[in-house]
Amino acid sequence: MDIRLGDRLKMKKSHPCGSDVFEVLRVGMDFRLRCSGCGHELMIPRAKCEKNIKRVDRPEEGAQAPKENENV
Repeated sequence: MDIRLGDRLKMKKSHPCGSDVFEVLRVGMDFRLRCSGCGHELMIPRAKCEKNIKRVDRPEEGAQAPKENENV
């Protein structure tokens, strides 16, 4: 499964705070995820995480936020 930094993962089970959406902070043999509800960060093995993913929301690659000091 292709998981990248910055992806938002909707999981099958929710975090104790009630949110089931997590942001990917680190990718490797383990994933470091941040809960979108409470901001708690956790490390989870790749195999366990991939088994529990319901959907992957990837930010637009071509879309960039405008720079603060850019004159338009």
